[in-house]
Amino acid sequence: MKKLILIFFTIFFSVSVFGQTQKTLTVKGTITDSVTNQAIGYVTVALQNAKTQASVKSTLAKDDGYFELTVPAGKYQLVLANMGYKNKQVILKDTVLVIDMGKIVLSPSTNQLDAVTITGVKPLMKQEVDRLSYDVQADPESKIITALDMIRKVPLLSVDATDNIKLRGSGDYKILINGRESAMMAHNPSDILKSMPASNIVKIEVITTPPAKYDAEGLAGIINIITKKKADQGYNGSAGVNYNTVYGYRGNLNLTIKQGKIGYSGYVGSGRRPYLGSEFGNTSTFNSPLSSLVQSGMQYRGGSNTYTSNELSFEFDTLNLISATINHFNGVNSTGNDQLTTQRDANNAISQAYHLLNNGTGNNMGTDIGINYQLGFKHNKNQLLTASYNYNYSNNNQFNDVSADQTLNYHSPNYRQYNNSGSKEYTTQLDYIQPLKTLTIEAGGKMILRNNFSDFHNDTLAANNQYQTAAKQTNNFTYHQNVYSLYNSYQLKFAKWTFKGGLRLERTNINADFTATGGGAFNQDYNNLVPSVSAQRTINATSSLTFGFTQRIQRPGINQLNPFTDLSNPNFINIGNPALRPAVNNNFELSYGNFAKGSINLSTHYTFADNTIQNIVTVNNAVTTTTFANVGKDKRLGVDANIQYPISKKIGININSELLQVWLNGTYNGSPFTNSGQQGHLFTYTSYKFNDGYRIGVNLGFDSRYVLLEGRDNWYFSNSVEASKDMANKKATFSLFVGNPFSKFNKLDFFTKTPDFQTYNYFLNYYRTAGFNFVYKFGKLNSAIKKNQRGISNDDTSSGGRN
Repeated sequence: MKKLILIFFTIFFSVSVFGQTQKTLTVKGTITDSVTNQAIGYVTVALQNAKTQASVKSTLAKDDGYFELTVPAGKYQLVLANMGYKNKQVILKDTVLVIDMGKIVLSPSTNQLDAVTITGVKPLMKQEVDRLSYDVQADPESKIITALDMIRKVPLLSVDATDNIKLRGSGDYKILINGRESAMMAHNPSDILKSMPASNIVKIEVITTPPAKYDAEGLAGIINIITKKKADQGYNGSAGVNYNTVYGYRGNLNLTIKQGKIGYSGYVGSGRRPYLGSEFGNTSTFNSPLSSLVQSGMQYRGGSNTYTSNELSFEFDTLNLISATINHFNGVNSTGNDQLTTQRDANNAISQAYHLLNNGTGNNMGTDIGINYQLGFKHNKNQLLTASYNYNYSNNNQFNDVSADQTLNYHSPNYRQYNNSGSKEYTTQLDYIQPLKTLTIEAGGKMILRNNFSDFHNDTLAANNQYQTAAKQTNNFTYHQNVYSLYNSYQLKFAKWTFKGGLRLERTNINADFTATGGGAFNQDYNNLVPSVSAQRTINATSSLTFGFTQRIQRPGINQLNPFTDLSNPNFINIGNPALRPAVNNNFELSYGNFAKGSINLSTHYTFADNTIQNIVTVNNAVTTTTFANVGKDKRLGVDANIQYPISKKIGININSELLQVWLNGTYNGSPFTNSGQQGHLFTYTSYKFNDGYRIGVNLGFDSRYVLLEGRDNWYFSNSVEASKDMANKKATFSLFVGNPFSKFNKLDFFTKTPDFQTYNYFLNYYRTAGFNFVYKFGKLNSAIKKNQRGISNDDTSSGGRN
C-alpha cells in the first residue's frame, strides 16, 4: 500500500501545474526561406539576455516554421540559427508583453554555420552513429546526487540492489574515464561512483557498437565517463560535502587552471562508510545423500576511500600539444561475519554444527600514469597524429581471520587467509586521423604488456597454538598477457546518411604459471579479426535511425582467473579458473532517436555468443563451490526506451527502461543445462522547478531478477525524494534527500537449482537513507584548455561482473 501511495503521489506531482503571478513575455513568429518563401522547420530559436548574451530559453520551430517562447518579462534579444542559413539576431522591445514577429526571413549561406551555444533547455540525450550520450550537466539533479545514482538515468544502463552496474542487463563491459582505462575503476567502480558527485561529470557515453579503434573486449560494450576538463585563462572550481546515513561522509574538490599555454584540470575526493551490520542466511538441500545445511548470522561492512584525477597540458604552438595524466585510488575496508551453521541428515538429525567468526580487512589501490603527444597539420586542423604511453598498476590486498567454537563434528582448525592480487600494464599506442571532404580515415596500432598476479597463502592454527602455512594452499600465480593490435576504420558523412566501418586485428600471447596448485604452466596464442559496422539515417533535424553490428571479445580478468580459494565461509567456497578462454559475442542493434521536444530513444538489439564465461556452482560433501567456466551459450533479445520529456516549463520527467528475453545453455557435470526467462528494469525521475531557485524531485525504480545459468538473483524496488535550493547567485546549491523512507532494510535473495541440490540465500540490505549535500562554485575563466583528441583506452579485459 505504501508503494501504491508513493506511485500515486509521483503521478499527481508530474501533471500538477502551479500558478504564477510574475509578468511574462511571449515571443512568437513564423520562419521562412528568403529565396523560396517556404517555411523552415526545426530552426533553433533562443532568447538571450540583451546585456550578458546568456541564453535564457530555447526551442525548435515546428514543421510549419512556427515558434513561441514565454519567459519572465525583461530585456532580450532573439537569435535564430539553422544549418545552411545565416544566423539572425533581433533586439526585442521590453515595453510590451506579447511580441508577434510575424514572418521572419532567413537567408541561405554557402558556408557552414558555426555552432550557436544555447544554455537554456538542453536535450539530455544525443544519438550518434555508434553510441548514445547523456548530458549530465544538462540534468538539474547533477548538483545533488552521486555519480552512481546518475548512472541509473543513462540509456541502456542500470544499477541493481547490490550496486552492480549493468549494460543491457550484462556485467561484461568496460568502464573508461575520459576514453582511458583508469585504476580507479579496476576493482569496484561502484564504490568510487558512490563517493563521486555527479557534478564532476560532463557526460556519459554508452558505446554499443565500438569502432575499430577500441580494443575488442566487452561483450555488451563500453561505458565512457567524461569528467570536467574545461579551463580558461584564470581558474575556477567547486567544493562539495555530503552526508548519508548509510554511506557516511564524503567530500570533493574540483579545480581548473589556465595560464598562457599551460593548463591543469583535476579533482580529489574522499568518503568514509560507517561499519554497519545486517542479517543474512542461506538454506541448501542436497539430493544424494539427502541432507540439508542452514546458515544464519550477521555480516558487517565499512571502510573509506580516496581518489584523485589530474591532467596537465602544454601547447608548444597551434600544432604541437603534450599532455600528462595521473590518477590514483586507495580504498580500505573492514568486513565481518558472525554465523551459525547446522547440517542435518536424511532423518533430520544434526550431523554437524559450528559457530564461525570472521574478521577481514582489504586494501584496494591503483595508479595510472599517461603521457600523450599530438601533432597537427597546417593545411587541415582536424588531421592529427597522436603517440601515447600509459602505465597502470592496481592491487588488492585481502586478509581473513577465521575462528570457530560451539562445534559438533567440526574438526577444521582456525585459519588465516592472505591474498595479494592485481595487475601491471604497459601500453604504447599510435593513432592517425585523416579527414577528407566526406570521408574520415583512422588507423593505428597498439601494444599492451599485461602482468596479472596473485600471491596467496593459508595459515592454520597448529597444536602449539602457532599459525603455520599450509603448503597445498600456497601459490604465487602469474598470468602474462600481451596483446598486439592494428586497426583501420572509415567514416562517410553525407547530408542524410552517416556510415562507419572498420576492422581490428588482435594477436594475443598468454604465458601462465600456477604450479603450486598442481595446475602447471601453459602457453596460449590466438588471433581475432573483429569487424564493426554502423549507419545512421537522419530523418529530419530532430530525429534519426541508427543500425549497428559488431563483434566483441570477452577475455577473462584477474578476478575470474585467480586460483585463490576464498575459505572465509568453509561451506561456500569461491575460486577462480586460470584455464579460462576468451569468447566472441555478436551484437546487432537498431535504434530510433527523436529530440524535437525533450529526448526520446527507442532501441532493440539481439546478441549471441558461444563458449561464454559463466558462474558455475557445484557441491561435494555439503560444500558448495562457485567458480567460472567456458560452458555457456548466451542469447539475448531486448528493447530499451529512454524518455526525457518536459511536461511543462517547470515539470520534467525522465524514464529509463529495458526488457530482455534471455536464453542460456551450458553444461553441469558433463550434461546439458539450460535456463531462460525475462529480466528488465524501470527507473523514473520527476522534478518540479520553482521560480526562486527551489527544486524538488521524486525517483522511483524497479530492477527485476536476472537470469543465471543455474538460477536467479535478487529484485528490488526503490524510491526517494530530494529538494534543493540554488543560492549565492547560483554559485552554491544545498539539498536534502530521503531514500526508501518506509523500511530500514530490504531483503535481497538469490537461488540456485540443479539436479543435485538447490540453495536459497538472502541478506538484509540497508534501505532507508537520508542526508544532505552542499556544493559551492568559485572562479572565473575565459578560454578552453586544448586537449589531445586521441589517447589510450584499454578496454580489452572483462570486469568480472556477474553475467
